[in-house]
Amino acid sequence: LRPAGLLLLFLGAAAAAPRSRSCSEVKKLYVAKGFSQSEAPSHEINGDHLKVCPQGYTCCSQEMEEKYSQQSKQDFQNAVVELSNNLQATFSSRYKKFDEFFRELLENAEKSLNDMFVRTYGLLYMQNSEMFKDLFVELKRYYTGGSVNLEEMLNDFWARLLERMFRLVNPQYHFSDEYLECVSKYTEQLKPFGDVPRKLKLQVTRAFVAARTFAQGLAVARDVVGKVSVVNPTPQGAQALLKMMYCPYCQGLVAVKPCYNYCFNVMRGCLANQGELDTEWNNFIDSMLMVAERLEGPFNIESVMDPIDVKISDAIMNMQENSMQVSQKVFQGCGQPKTLAQSRTSRSISESSFSARFRPYNPEERPTTAAGTSLDRLVTDVKERLKQAKKFWSSLPSNICSNEKMAADSINEEECWNGSDKSRYVYAVTANGLANQATNPEVQVDTLKPDMVIRRQIMALRVMTNKMKNAYNGNDVDFIDISKCR
Repeated sequence: LRPAGLLLLFLGAAAAAPRSRSCSEVKKLYVAKGFSQSEAPSHEINGDHLKVCPQGYTCCSQEMEEKYSQQSKQDFQNAVVELSNNLQATFSSRYKKFDEFFRELLENAEKSLNDMFVRTYGLLYMQNSEMFKDLFVELKRYYTGGSVNLEEMLNDFWARLLERMFRLVNPQYHFSDEYLECVSKYTEQLKPFGDVPRKLKLQVTRAFVAARTFAQGLAVARDVVGKVSVVNPTPQGAQALLKMMYCPYCQGLVAVKPCYNYCFNVMRGCLANQGELDTEWNNFIDSMLMVAERLEGPFNIESVMDPIDVKISDAIMNMQENSMQVSQKVFQGCGQPKTLAQSRTSRSISESSFSARFRPYNPEERPTTAAGTSLDRLVTDVKERLKQAKKFWSSLPSNICSNEKMAADSINEEECWNGSDKSRYVYAVTANGLANQATNPEVQVDTLKPDMVIRRQIMALRVMTNKMKNAYNGNDVDFIDISKCR
């Protein structure tokens, strides 16, 4: 044969021979993930067996494609959990801190009142201390979710205090239970304790409603994040994840990362239902911020509970100073009581009177009362966290793709995997939410079949947002048993 004929023969043989590019790097990385070495070819093979990745010559066996499919789902779930865990841990730790603070604040307030009243009123207080203990029992029960009507409970406290005080300032008389019941009916009309009960009732109700609702909000946010971050890709989503994450390996392109917008579309499709949370989540965060402002200002439970002993003592002083006028009006309304025998009135009015006053704290002297912090510091911290949490769900796809392990940066548009080759990704990014995924070029999403777990969490957020708005306006709200939202 002539040289030209030999050249043509050689070229024809080369064209007919199978490619034999090395797959050693792919095999090495495959084994490094804990998979069997025997499943990975050392050189390219025919890829007719591949179901998702491009067919033709490939470095992937059928077993490799199946294992990579499982791995891509795991990588995706880990990426979601990693970002969600940070948010969940934030809400969890703040809830624990707020809860610890509120409980300790109540304990400290009760101890402070008991210490002051024992020191100042001595035996008189100790003989009547159960009604003050009952007050704090009911406040704690309200905070922890008990069925307590704060206004009725406080009205009852002042009525009981008036009955006890009325006996103490009129020791020369005998009062039956029926007579004392009549006395308690004059609490509102005579205002024997001055304006303290009205002011304290307003302050306690608003502060406790806001505190309890805010703590509940943190717990609900924690639980919502925990439930929503458990993602199980649909079969179509799983295919898209495999194609994006590991199909380039089958082409030998182990160092080529998915294009940013390509990753964005895959994540938008796989997290379509999570994106549905965004509106209610943002409304919920805004309502939490509104209540946080109340906690910093007029509904500050710390500024209500710190001086509660002083306020109750002032009320007692008001009763002491107005005892004659109050007694006369009660006698007119309820009738003249029976006088006790002389021997039983040896204890004088002066001995049973309450004469001490306490100086309330100045704002700048307010101590670090509970849990090693103050409400102002706690609220300032949580407000920053809440602002950072806004738009979390609509931002989740971009935050995942911004991780250099998941995708190439948005500048590197030519040197990235576009789903079939190392080249520019040409499709536009799909908008957030389930309905918009009808046009997603990478993931086939059933836009008419919403995720019921997500729907339940949307409802939980909506209910909590309404509670927050009521608390912001100072209206009492029903306690939410967060276990029922699970």
